[in-house]
Amino acid sequence: MKVELAAQTSQTSTPLPPSPEAASASPPAEDAPLLPDAGVRRRAACGRFAQRSGSFRREVGRAAAETFLLTRLTLILLRYLGIGYRWIRQFLALCCYTLLLMPGFIQVVYYYFFSSQVHRSVVYGDQPRNRLDLYMPTSTTGLKPVVAFVTGGAWIIGYKGWGALLGRRLAERGIIVACIDYRNFPQGTIGDMVEDASQGIAFVCKNITSYGGDPSRIYLVGQSAGAHIAACALLNQAIRESGEGDTSSWSVSQLKAYFGISGGYNLLNLVDHFHRRGLYRSIFLSIMEGEVSLQKFSPQMMIMESSARSAVSLLPRIILFHGTSDYSIPPAESQAFADALQQQGARADLFLYEGKTHTDLFLQDPLRGGRDKMLEEIARVIHSEDPDAAAQHLVVVPVARRLVPEFMLKLAGRVSPF
Repeated sequence: MKVELAAQTSQTSTPLPPSPEAASASPPAEDAPLLPDAGVRRRAACGRFAQRSGSFRREVGRAAAETFLLTRLTLILLRYLGIGYRWIRQFLALCCYTLLLMPGFIQVVYYYFFSSQVHRSVVYGDQPRNRLDLYMPTSTTGLKPVVAFVTGGAWIIGYKGWGALLGRRLAERGIIVACIDYRNFPQGTIGDMVEDASQGIAFVCKNITSYGGDPSRIYLVGQSAGAHIAACALLNQAIRESGEGDTSSWSVSQLKAYFGISGGYNLLNLVDHFHRRGLYRSIFLSIMEGEVSLQKFSPQMMIMESSARSAVSLLPRIILFHGTSDYSIPPAESQAFADALQQQGARADLFLYEGKTHTDLFLQDPLRGGRDKMLEEIARVIHSEDPDAAAQHLVVVPVARRLVPEFMLKLAGRVSPF
């Protein structure tokens, strides 16, 4: 089943010319008195303030429109889920989890909306939510490596803003990060999500040079559901290229590596697991376009098919990260996917982090500050092709400061619904 919502379009009206009274009441700018030596600077400062105020108003308006859309989609989603004790319990746990991490979230939100290093809502396509955010390094010298990031959210609540913390940390290491948004269920189903992610990757490959990115050093990263969506987009493109040589949108050869964080890669094994955790079989199959499509959208199964054997040789290096205490998506998913890739001759590495949960690698560890082993590994791989840049960033990048007290992080880990 596929639910489609029509995108609303806004109409603009031509402004009326000012009345003679209004014109006479507002003297032209040339008549404004200027202070000696400071008038021009004051006028420029006022212009910049007005420009920032207008930009902020547009951001607030866009955020309000997206909030309205998400609220409407949530109400539609609740009709599928129903309201039972399990969802009430999960919702209360999520509220407690969010409150405990709120000191860090507030700082990340402030950075997201007010940092000049963040370019929000760059349009990459015609569909609803075809937007991406760009996180830019402070240094503008030379072309920078690029990460195209697909965020998670159980295929239901994914949003590009979730990547703000990762974007900030990698931008501090001289890496441009493009967080790709995509349609969630019930606005779209898995086919729409993979199509949106592929289109976002194509935009990055074709246009990142104009933002100071190096088109020969692009890396694909996905987290949780985003790791699954990004892997499907990567494999679909490799299969197209191996069969018809289709590189009209983008080419797998443009990606240097794929990083999968806490992802699920065999949906056939996850249906019952998700059902027990509250993502009921009926809604999960609706997201995945029916039971017959589970194999079609399972990267582990895709690479095992004979038709995909030649596509595997086109894949870039694949690096998977997973916590051993992840109960949302078992670490066995990454282990089995890495084994299958290696059996088919692909370059695949697996990093397991002892005691880490589904959100530790992506949220709690970056909020904790200090050394972040997973981020350091990602940055090491990205900078390994440019040893001079790697050495420079190891020296220049300061140790990340703590954003949330440790006791609150530990409590959040105990009540986390993930």
